[in-house]
Amino acid sequence: MKYEVVMGLEVHVELATESKLFCSCSAKFGAEANENVCPACAGMPGMPAVTNKKAVELGIAAALVTNSEITRTMFFDKKNYFYPDLPTGYQITQLFAPICRNGWVEIETGEGKKKITLKQIHIEEDAGKLVHDNRTGTSLVDFNRASVPLVEIVSNPDFRTAEEVVTYLEKLRSLLSFAGVSDCKLQEGSMRCDVNISVREKGSDKLGTRTEIKNMNSMKAIAAAIEFESQRHIDALETGSEVLVQETRRWDDNIGETFSMREKENATDYRYFPNPEIMPIVISDEWISAVRESLPETAQDKYIRLTQKLGLSEYDSSIITGSKNLADIFDETMKYFNKPKEVVNWIIVELLAIAKGDNKGGDDVKIDCKKFAKLIELVDNNTINRGVGKKLLSLVWKEGIDPDVYVKENNLGMVSDTDMIGQVIKNILTMHSKSVDEYKSGNQKVFGFLMGQVMRELGGKADPQVIKKLLTDLLAGK
Repeated sequence: MKYEVVMGLEVHVELATESKLFCSCSAKFGAEANENVCPACAGMPGMPAVTNKKAVELGIAAALVTNSEITRTMFFDKKNYFYPDLPTGYQITQLFAPICRNGWVEIETGEGKKKITLKQIHIEEDAGKLVHDNRTGTSLVDFNRASVPLVEIVSNPDFRTAEEVVTYLEKLRSLLSFAGVSDCKLQEGSMRCDVNISVREKGSDKLGTRTEIKNMNSMKAIAAAIEFESQRHIDALETGSEVLVQETRRWDDNIGETFSMREKENATDYRYFPNPEIMPIVISDEWISAVRESLPETAQDKYIRLTQKLGLSEYDSSIITGSKNLADIFDETMKYFNKPKEVVNWIIVELLAIAKGDNKGGDDVKIDCKKFAKLIELVDNNTINRGVGKKLLSLVWKEGIDPDVYVKENNLGMVSDTDMIGQVIKNILTMHSKSVDEYKSGNQKVFGFLMGQVMRELGGKADPQVIKKLLTDLLAGK
């Protein structure tokens, strides 16, 4: 019997606001535990909730980039459930009038193009975070994340393969990060995904028993969890070895399996009702137009500009537009040094190599673009050679040095006096006469050794091409 996997996603994305959804506490990631907490987000009774306008605008932006229908009068609801890191005993979210509905995102896989349809996007507050101490067997609560604004993007059950899921998440991440809605950093939890999965006989229009894999924040883990859970369902249907129940499960990346957390609730279990403490919000045509006009260049538009207007290769352009952070570094560096092929080459070949050495990806690269541009220019105009430039880049990355000042203070400028270079080469050839004889006997590998000796003698400050030509001529007796 053949089976079909059916999946829908709930993607939680933290909005790029300075403050929380209903108070003025900082929403920034990385603070000390319970540093960003006030009576309002700690759930103290009687504290008024004041809606963050920026969060609503970012919700509108999310609606625009996902082709969604924007609700003109939206309001917030209370979703009631108890969990230790939810201080009020309920979550402020949207059920009855979410910010938008009926959107779609187009993806392209090996099977071709496909539209993934969205049921809705709603704004809600995040919960806090439980910190478990295995040494003492205790759990502590960090409320920094409580009331940080989210959008939850709920798809219809349109997914059939793990490839479709991962492609959709990457597309969504690109759309939202380039629009400035969120930084979408999976490793920091600002983008995470719940996968709702069921299996049915191929050709059937009836959905199977649904399980939800909760809070996934790694593309690799998501693909592995889908593979494991879909096979678990198929095995249960074929052998009857397990009774499938509607439940929430967690993925254990170390073991490579999902485990039951709790039975899956239905909407009625949460006792949703409109929040009477927060006024409805009217979204006008003028407000939507203002948000639309403020949207930055999309990744696709940037890709077209890089390839068609700036003449960059498709490969280089795809790397740069694969990360909003890298795209921003490219654009900012270009303001100071307007040679796109040189800039993109230094980003992809040199900058990313240094970042990888520090276990950082493209989203985590931080560099002073003005100093970065100056370094590239110093190499481009032959003030220093590329080898020195690579060493300077490492110093700009780690210490923030000024390339101009450092080159002058350390006498790193390129040696351009060919007579002086020629004399150094002659000295090297005299010192290594045996190697010269080997070269003249046909051992071409010795040439690299002699080149290295000359470069070392000159402190790496001469143009390798100039050295190569002079060395070749002298070895040939010219």
